Amino acid sequence: MQQSDVIDVLIVEDESNLRQLYQELITNTPWMRLVGTASTLHSARRLNAEYQPILILLDNYLPDGQGITLLNQPEFKRHNCFVIFITAATDMDTCSLAIQGGAFDYIIKPVSWKRLNHTLQRFMQFYGQQRLWKVVDQKCVDSLYSLQYNNIHGEQENKGIEDNTLQRIIEPFLLAPEQAFSIDDMVEVTGLSKTTIRRYLEYAVDNKLLHAEKLYGKVGQPRRVYRWIS
Repeated sequence: MQQSDVIDVLIVEDESNLRQLYQELITNTPWMRLVGTASTLHSARRLNAEYQPILILLDNYLPDGQGITLLNQPEFKRHNCFVIFITAATDMDTCSLAIQGGAFDYIIKPVSWKRLNHTLQRFMQFYGQQRLWKVVDQKCVDSLYSLQYNNIHGEQENKGIEDNTLQRIIEPFLLAPEQAFSIDDMVEVTGLSKTTIRRYLEYAVDNKLLHAEKLYGKVGQPRRVYRWIS
């Protein structure tokens, strides 16, 4: 992707802790630029019309209405915006409406950070290929459909890795993306055991969520520390 292909993102979420975490995730994802956050449907409509984002991370249950109705707004359809639903709505009617409205993905809360990160990476590939290809053949079309509908459950499951625990491990890095954390630091922050933390940190490194480095002090062996990949 080129600089002109930067993806403007709007976050619509009324839970402040989730809104902040999504904000940190988008801010630290290459080629994505956060243009605004909204906690109500009214502010989402206003920010959508003002900034015309390429992508919206959209909750459904908002204080003044349902996010799904945004898909039917004329200003939404006018600039060809994409949506990733992140919601507690588990009823088939809402899910069907999201699919019919062209949602790129539908993620059910509690949020799986592995799934969300995977979806963002797929969307960047999807958007980049759309921008690159001016004329398509069947192979190109198949590739676009594969990116949109190939979800993370098609990948080999990682035994012993639970989404809730992974979320606890990742959250400190999202909240302080410039900070390096050692295993001892993570024990203090999360209260989890060293064995568990080490396993999840190395899993995050293998999946390119974090990178590991050695921090050299004046005395003793170097410490292995971890940082968010920005």
